[in-house]
Amino acid sequence: MIPTGRLLGLLLGAALPLGLSALWPPALALFPTWIAAALVALAVDWRHTPPPGAFTARRQHEPRLSLGAANPIRLHLASASPRSARLWVRDEYPPAMAADAAVLSLALPPLGQAELTYHLVPRQRGDYRFGALNLRYRSALGLFLRQVSFESPDPVRVYPNLLEVRKYDLLARRGALHEAGLRQARLHGTGTEFERLREYLPDDDYRRIHWKATARRGKPVSIEYEPERSQNVVIMLDAGRLMAAQAGDLTKLDHALNSALLVAYVASQRGDRVALLAFADRVLAYLPPRRGRRSFSLVLETLYNLHPQRVEPDFGRAFHDLARRQLKRSLLLLFTDLAEPEACAALLGHLARAARHHLPVCVTIADPVLATAAARPASGSQAVYERAVAQRLLDERQQVLATLRQRGVVTLDVAAERLTPAVVNTYLELKARTRL
Repeated sequence: MIPTGRLLGLLLGAALPLGLSALWPPALALFPTWIAAALVALAVDWRHTPPPGAFTARRQHEPRLSLGAANPIRLHLASASPRSARLWVRDEYPPAMAADAAVLSLALPPLGQAELTYHLVPRQRGDYRFGALNLRYRSALGLFLRQVSFESPDPVRVYPNLLEVRKYDLLARRGALHEAGLRQARLHGTGTEFERLREYLPDDDYRRIHWKATARRGKPVSIEYEPERSQNVVIMLDAGRLMAAQAGDLTKLDHALNSALLVAYVASQRGDRVALLAFADRVLAYLPPRRGRRSFSLVLETLYNLHPQRVEPDFGRAFHDLARRQLKRSLLLLFTDLAEPEACAALLGHLARAARHHLPVCVTIADPVLATAAARPASGSQAVYERAVAQRLLDERQQVLATLRQRGVVTLDVAAERLTPAVVNTYLELKARTRL
């Protein structure tokens, strides 16, 4: 039982007869009467207040939470009391997560049920566990508060952003992928796999005319192809020290994982075979090319607990490991970060050699700190120096990217918040243009 200000005020009111007794002695006789009345009120309040056993509470959430996203957590409350109650609820969520509400409140009707929802934003991937559900409610007369805890140590795992995958599915069914920044990159008539026959149009290539169908129908008929399926998409993830840098609320590796997860899902939905290679100074994980829902599940389970290593990435070991797999021509999506040109020499060489047999795409996350520093007005000598250094680093970065493009590597350098749609759009466009 937790006393409220109303009970404390009632008890402190007993000091009034004591103070008056100094001027009027008969007032002292009111002191025990006041105390007795306060105790009777407390007893009546206790009698009419629902016991803790009258309430039940349980938590409901997905077994896998999404990194960096607002995950809904639902609290189901029920009362077996014939009296209404004002409840305050505090959930003991994992401390590594941020919640949009620490304490929630509601008025629960007699014999009623209710549901409360708050949202958790995980900042790190891995395994976590919830604590107890704590309920606090006011007594009938408001003289005290009662509290009850429901032990509910639910385990939960934090994965890369699964909510983006569900959002993609929903928008795809509605035909509204543009709302997620995704373009429908489809060039009719390109590709190598038969899709359909249709009436010939004036701007069609005459080599696309299907002569047998034209003879049967008595008018020109074109054959239309779609991009080839069952192609390899290899996701290469650099988990070295540079990927531990923050880009907003998440690390660069976390942003890369979120993007890699969605592009793996899109590729598996389109019939391609998805492979994964994660590395730092050694190969940390490898999944051979697979197609279908199974491949996406394996990628998901491999990525959820991948963390950056405080070492320099060994690109040579990663590309050598990939080469010995002897994969057919593949789309290589390398998520990495760029240092100064001298340190990128090894990366340039390996990507250039990979471009002879595969289609490499180098995906990097633009550094918002450098961009801000380079655009900051120079108001003093220190600011001028910082601006010059930031601009030099940006110029060196663009030089490395330009060299990669000259050697046949597709480059993508975008801000973290635009990374996922940019990567998926690049994959779709390369497929549509039959670059692979």
